[in-house]
Amino acid sequence: MDLRKITEELSVSPQIAPEDLPAIAEAGFRAILCNRPDGEELGQPAYDAVADAARAAGLEVQFLPIVSGRITEADKEAFRAALDTLPRPILAYCRTGTRCTVMWSLTQFETLGAEEVLRRSSAAGYDMSGLVAQLQSGR
Repeated sequence: MDLRKITEELSVSPQIAPEDLPAIAEAGFRAILCNRPDGEELGQPAYDAVADAARAAGLEVQFLPIVSGRITEADKEAFRAALDTLPRPILAYCRTGTRCTVMWSLTQFETLGAEEVLRRSSAAGYDMSGLVAQLQSGR
């Protein structure tokens, strides 16, 4: 597992497997947020398998599939709502963790500002400089 802390309340990860869930629960996470659509890649575990294992490990779980490159305002609002309502700390996952970090950046940019979004995403190993430049220019 490659868990990367964005904030005290949110970490992101590449695809997780059902067998990872006991260790994730043991690490102190209380919820899983799946941002990866089922069937995105051959061989990826289905959301239902991950969700069943998460629940068995005592974690809450939410499915919020985001299509890479096609993020909508509704996606942003749903991600923000998940961060507000799921028990924390939350582990969000997708194919590489980048999509989850993009979603966090989009929902936190106005509150935290460019410098803090860049600092936190960079500390987790994700380069959000292109996204932040777009947000700063209003595109």
